[in-house]
Amino acid sequence: MFDWQYFISVFPKLFKALPVTLSIGVLAMAFGLVLGTAVALVRQGRVPVISQILRFYVSFFRGTPLMVQLFLFFFGLPQVFPIMGQLSAFQAAVLVMSINASAYIAETIRGAISAIDPLQTSAGLSMGFSFWQTMFYIVLPQAMRAAIPPLGNTFIGVIQGTSLTFMLGLQDIMGLSKMHAAATYRFFETYLAVGLLYWAIMVLIGQLNKWIEHRLSQGWRS
Repeated sequence: MFDWQYFISVFPKLFKALPVTLSIGVLAMAFGLVLGTAVALVRQGRVPVISQILRFYVSFFRGTPLMVQLFLFFFGLPQVFPIMGQLSAFQAAVLVMSINASAYIAETIRGAISAIDPLQTSAGLSMGFSFWQTMFYIVLPQAMRAAIPPLGNTFIGVIQGTSLTFMLGLQDIMGLSKMHAAATYRFFETYLAVGLLYWAIMVLIGQLNKWIEHRLSQGWRS
């Protein structure tokens, strides 16, 4: 029988792990945005050799499961590169999720850049700007505005992906919920609470994304 008292009481316990989940998600998105933007610009500039390497980079991290990447970096690479063993579970989670997010962000931004009228680039070059200056000052600001909606979806995916980090030993929301469920045998109530908590986070991110879109559209019109 469904235990309402336990269901309500488990929420405050799960909230204790919320900072871990949000910290991983926010840091991974921030680092992933910087790295993904750099990857997109280099690929757009068609830098010899490096562009081909980055194409493989994007393909690999978009084409392999996040769980495999977490295990590869946290358990596998330390056997080849012992220095990797010095990373804590939290640091490894942020690193892997940043790299994973950057692969998706790179394709999002590259697509947004490609959607900008090529005449914008020509205008920048005709004004004496270099290709990279044109990208940074003229094209990229417009592309980032267009990329806001899919970037919001990427952030949602990053937060959802943090649910796998408990396998590295982290006590995030999912890790803590598994401990409580195993101790009380109240699996349904516990995981339902986890699902609702993640859902609430996703709704808040969606609203934040809409607010940013609205603010940017107002600034653009003005």
